[in-house]
Amino acid sequence: MIRNFLKIAVRNLFRRKGYAVLNIFGLAIGISCCLVIFEYVAYEKSYDSFHSNADRIFRVQDEDHQGGLVVNCAAAMPGVAPAMKREFPEVENACRLFKNEFLLGNDARNLRFREKMYYADPAVLDLFDLPLDKGDKATALSGPGKVILSETEARKYFGQEDPLGKMLTIHRGSASRSFTLEVTGVFRDYPANSHLRLSILVSYLTFSKLNSSYQTNNVLETSFGWTDFYTYILLRRGTNPQQVAAKLPAFIDKHYNDLPENKSAGDRISLSLMPLKDIHLYSHYTEEAEANGDGQSVNFLFLIAFFIIGIAWINYINLATARSLERAREVGVRKVLGALRPQLIRQFMLESLLMNLLALIVALVITLLLNPFFGQLSGRPLPFFYSLPAMYWQYFAVLFIAGTLLSGIYPALALSRYQPITVLKGLFKNAAGGQLLRKGLIVGQFAASIILIAGTMIVFRQVHYMRSQSLGVNIDQTLVLKAAGSGMGDSAYNDTYQAFKGDVLNIPGVRSLTASSEVMGEEILWSTDWRRLHSGSRQVVNLFHLGVDDDFIAGYGLRVLAGRPFSRQKGADRKAIILNESALQVLGIASPQAAIGELLSGGQRDMDSLEVVGVVADYHNEGLQKAIQPLVLFPNRNNRSYYSVKIQGDPAATVAGIKKTWDRHFPTDPYDYFFLDEFFDQQYAENQRFGQVFGLFASLTILIACFGLLGLSAYSVIQRTKEIGIRKVLGASTQNLIFILSKDFLLLVCIAFVIAIPVTLLAMNSWLQEFAYRIRVSWWVFAAAGLLAIFIALLIVGFQALKATLVNPVKSLRSE
Repeated sequence: MIRNFLKIAVRNLFRRKGYAVLNIFGLAIGISCCLVIFEYVAYEKSYDSFHSNADRIFRVQDEDHQGGLVVNCAAAMPGVAPAMKREFPEVENACRLFKNEFLLGNDARNLRFREKMYYADPAVLDLFDLPLDKGDKATALSGPGKVILSETEARKYFGQEDPLGKMLTIHRGSASRSFTLEVTGVFRDYPANSHLRLSILVSYLTFSKLNSSYQTNNVLETSFGWTDFYTYILLRRGTNPQQVAAKLPAFIDKHYNDLPENKSAGDRISLSLMPLKDIHLYSHYTEEAEANGDGQSVNFLFLIAFFIIGIAWINYINLATARSLERAREVGVRKVLGALRPQLIRQFMLESLLMNLLALIVALVITLLLNPFFGQLSGRPLPFFYSLPAMYWQYFAVLFIAGTLLSGIYPALALSRYQPITVLKGLFKNAAGGQLLRKGLIVGQFAASIILIAGTMIVFRQVHYMRSQSLGVNIDQTLVLKAAGSGMGDSAYNDTYQAFKGDVLNIPGVRSLTASSEVMGEEILWSTDWRRLHSGSRQVVNLFHLGVDDDFIAGYGLRVLAGRPFSRQKGADRKAIILNESALQVLGIASPQAAIGELLSGGQRDMDSLEVVGVVADYHNEGLQKAIQPLVLFPNRNNRSYYSVKIQGDPAATVAGIKKTWDRHFPTDPYDYFFLDEFFDQQYAENQRFGQVFGLFASLTILIACFGLLGLSAYSVIQRTKEIGIRKVLGASTQNLIFILSKDFLLLVCIAFVIAIPVTLLAMNSWLQEFAYRIRVSWWVFAAAGLLAIFIALLIVGFQALKATLVNPVKSLRSE
């Protein structure tokens, strides 16, 4: 019996090749999209899940409360980890990581590279599952002057040599300030799907020694006022994290908030816990260790996967039920010959299974071809799709089986219910209920398509808005060099830098050169609490620090609202600062003019009684995803972080000329540079990739919907062949016939448009809330999406209608 059913199913596929191709490719594209999205979602949600104790590891982070303003920071204070381990019995282990950048060299091989690394507690090896391939885990990070490297870093510095016991040097200016590190371990390259990039770990006590505080109770062990230390705790098995979080307010009150100096200043901090596996997708604080993903976007794509494959199965149901007139006589004849309804249901269900299995095979091939392209598009090192976690294969298996059954059961029930006498007499018509279902499914398909079209347009408009807005600062034609002087003392560096600057300014194509501690596109991390000395209040606010030289404001074209820039006169402005507009607002200063002459204190050494000599207009130091920070500019004429060179003319020749000058003045420093506009645009890369991914799946969704509409309109035209012939004989024009055949479909698209508007508004307004500066969703976006959907529907249905109207009416009226 099964063999007979299978032969009939195969014959039906070959008899209606166009119907089979539309269904198989529509289903295949839907299944392939679903698999690719599952792959992407699985990778995004796999971050940090490779840790054996991932469910018990939490990051401790702080929130700085400044009146009604709360500044969320991904880091905490250095005293938090040891104090929690000491005072919380639920905490099994804890570690701190402090991110830093320096010039690291293997002087024996004359190699130097600028590196980003972490000072780390010894506990990091156990807490983050870092087994050493070489070295003793018990002593590798215990004590100052020790470093462990990833396999890649070890090869970079030592080639094929055994690195254990060999030396690397941190170059920090003069030779007397350089520091030697012993390589005490090598670990396997850390997985890419981690919110941390661990490649070089220096012992935490090295940090103490470099800061001249290597003692039992130093500030790097006890401070609760320095917020730059990534802090992780491992909870004991069976511990309820919520109970630990509930104890944090009393803990931070004891160590910080209730101290008299903080209480009088209104300075208050709170602590919170974030599960390790949530950090990549759901943490968007200041001072994140790396750029994180977006959980909302990932969940949205996950939902789109179900939309797309659902639309593909809707197509199948629509096309199968639309063929009911064609197959009604087949059902009638088979019933007359003794076929029972259960047998017919099994026959049609087998056809559905065969169609879906063929589509699955084609989908697997498409996925193999699409996978490298999609990995490049999404910017993720996606694995081969067979490596999907078992959970996602289970999701897909359940979805595929349910979809196959549901897409097959309704056509099977609809087709098997026909009465043989009725259909063989030619009195059969499509049931009103079936027509209503098909119309509802078409509305659902096009509503989803319009939502995705409008959503794609909104995503690209937001990205374009962020990239096209004035930043309030000129970053065009700016070459940024990572500053030099790693092997020089201060006085030698001052002379060398000034000579270098003079020579660079004489190079054709160079307009200006300025030095600063940070550049646009880089998050400013250094901040302290400031207060106005003569305001009568001890209230403090957090301001971010930027060190600049005298040419910074003019070089970057900042607008001075009041006062003046820093003076070029040597020795002047040592106690002067410049504020931006946002700093005035949080300090409570009424106007730029009122700020001039104000005395502020930053609460640290050399930051007392500083005079405001100027106010500059706000500018975007980071992308428009983030609000402008309240900023204080310090005079730092010999900064060793970045040199910004404004260039014109031929960039290649200018870069080459600057390199010759660099090599002459700084022969021991690597020549590292980048163009600032490209560097700044990297902040929008993730949003742009999301827009491209979103647009890709929106296009494929529309394509699948078009497959269904093409097949459905074709069968609709076939069923109305005699009507078309009669209307032509009675004088109907081609335009009238196209309108009559198209209007029902166009009405369904219009209904879908009405449904799509509120859904799109709700979803996209939620997505836009992530951006500090965002567009408003305009009415024309929906109009454009709706018109595009109508145009596509009209093109497909109109083409089928045009073909039907060109047929000679004599042929259509001659036979049934």
